[in-house]
Amino acid sequence: MDPTPLLFLAALMVGTAKGGLATMGSLAVPLVALTMNPVVAAATLLPVYIVTDWVSVWLYRREYSRENLRLLLPAMLLGVGIATLIVTVAPEALLLIFTGLIGLWYCLRSWLRSSPAQKTEPRPLPALAWGTLAGIASYLTHSAGPPTQAYLLPQQMPKLIYAGTVAMIFAVVNLSKLPGYALAGQFDGLNWTLIPWLIGFGVLGTGLGRWLTGVLPQAIYVRVIEILLLALSVILLIRGTTALLL
Repeated sequence: MDPTPLLFLAALMVGTAKGGLATMGSLAVPLVALTMNPVVAAATLLPVYIVTDWVSVWLYRREYSRENLRLLLPAMLLGVGIATLIVTVAPEALLLIFTGLIGLWYCLRSWLRSSPAQKTEPRPLPALAWGTLAGIASYLTHSAGPPTQAYLLPQQMPKLIYAGTVAMIFAVVNLSKLPGYALAGQFDGLNWTLIPWLIGFGVLGTGLGRWLTGVLPQAIYVRVIEILLLALSVILLIRGTTALLL
């Protein structure tokens, strides 16, 4: 099956995520992996992530949490560094399952809770734990959504501050993956004539995501993020379980 249509859809999803509908972009690689090697899919889409990251940085340049950037960014960069070292020996199937379980746990805890959730504050130790895991998952599978949101969503930030914080974090994290991908040869043999078109679709998606973030009420915005997180978590669990059993 020709993966090109799914690549364009994935690029649009990445842009929509960078515009504010976080987690949508994490669905992109699992989607394209239905028709092509997930490692090739991740490398093909990385330029789209990077360009749309910086479009979203401009869109949200005045709306983000400095404290969360200060705590979460170093932890995620640590995770990227760890993943760079273990990429050749890491059991990807187990990582997919573990990452999916985190998202599933968060959604079930949020939806089945009998009393309103208590608002949390940015804290160093949770940021280190969730951030490191998110960095590893981001490098290996571009699916850092579950651990990142398990840390950020309980803080109940206003939707634009939340979207801006995610935009700033991943602009740096995705850029930091370039040396590791290049050294591992993951860019070799890619269809570089297709990638500029994918980037264009990604930029269009960024504008769409920013518009949707602006018009959706806060409660609906959070619920949309949680539903996307649940969908991603189920996909990751299926992929990881299938890879483990084969």
